[in-house]
Amino acid sequence: MINFEEIELNALNAVNNNCLPYEEAALYNTRKVIKAFRKHKVSDYYLKPTTGYAYSDVGREKLDLIYADIFHAEAALVRSQFVSGTHALAVALLGVLRQGDEIISATGTPYDTMQTIIGFPVKTPGSLADIGVSYKEVPMSGSKVAIKELQSLITPKTRMVLIQRSCGYSDARKTLTVAEIGEICSAVKTINPDCLCFVDNCYGEFIEKQEPTEVGADLIAGSLIKNLGGGLAPTGGYIVGREDLVELASYRLTAPGLGGEMGATLGDTARSFYQGLFLAPHVVLQAVKTSIFAAAVFAQLGYDVKPSCNEIRSDIIQAIRLESRERLRAFCGAIQANSPVDAHVVPVPSGLPGYQDEIIMAAGTFVQGASIELSADGPMREPFNVYLQGGLTFEHGRVAIMSAAEMVGIK
Repeated sequence: MINFEEIELNALNAVNNNCLPYEEAALYNTRKVIKAFRKHKVSDYYLKPTTGYAYSDVGREKLDLIYADIFHAEAALVRSQFVSGTHALAVALLGVLRQGDEIISATGTPYDTMQTIIGFPVKTPGSLADIGVSYKEVPMSGSKVAIKELQSLITPKTRMVLIQRSCGYSDARKTLTVAEIGEICSAVKTINPDCLCFVDNCYGEFIEKQEPTEVGADLIAGSLIKNLGGGLAPTGGYIVGREDLVELASYRLTAPGLGGEMGATLGDTARSFYQGLFLAPHVVLQAVKTSIFAAAVFAQLGYDVKPSCNEIRSDIIQAIRLESRERLRAFCGAIQANSPVDAHVVPVPSGLPGYQDEIIMAAGTFVQGASIELSADGPMREPFNVYLQGGLTFEHGRVAIMSAAEMVGIK
């Protein structure tokens, strides 16, 4: 007989014992956001919609400056026209890289949708490979980046090193901390000072007090329906970094010569971007607490969890190895049944664009596919890992995870 009340109490204790660094980061990042808002005199008229070409959209322009300040970077491009984090990453890569350039992935094989952008292992139309950019990758050394091997591959031809902060659909590596990203950037610049360090920052924003642009990254990108949207942004993404690189990316998003000078902010998008950013440090903390709670619950049930409840975290993702198709479906079913939207829907595995395997996804979210809201997904392949992320409130995460524990049961 499983004592779920005891398991829940133990998990709550784990949250209380391990949350202090993330609470301190949330406070620090809240102060950082408020400081940037005050510096740029955020006013009601920044939150108004624009139409057409949207020349001189002050809300759009000021938000770019605010993001640049928060990330301690030269420039930013924050737009609703980014349809996803993958799109923001693609715009950055395709905007900066040229025929004959080389890109090296420092963190092994990227996740499925990044592979289609790169054009590896299959050369997809419109990919980097399709426009003549060559690609190499350095397998991870256990859960660490193989820095010496990476350095040995860098040549004068190497234009960029790609660093994936989060683990993606991999249980062979861990998420990188900002300090580890800094070490990689330093190692790259030692070999080739002109080589660009580009960080896929998805899922990692506001977990720590620093961001990759503060430790040597030249360019980073991510999604607004993850951490930085605070659960309010209905769509969008961002690119932040060196001014010349952000400008090149902006020409890919719109058109050469137009760049970031155009792009309407429709409806209530401006308000949701600003208010979501204001709430983001607190919301990210809720997601981290939810992940720690999930790790503690499922470890007690005998499952391998990554990271453990007391390991250092640098993103909002919690991986749980369920080891069977049936458990993966049961877990996602429980999360969906405890969602505020579409709780009556039963998740089923299906093919998704950019993924090699069928994916099962529980996401009863107010914003479709928003990973900062409580969601769970995983590829239908061994070892049947589920990847839990988000949680706008810890209370919701607690309810849903305990339901999933009862549905899946002991290993």
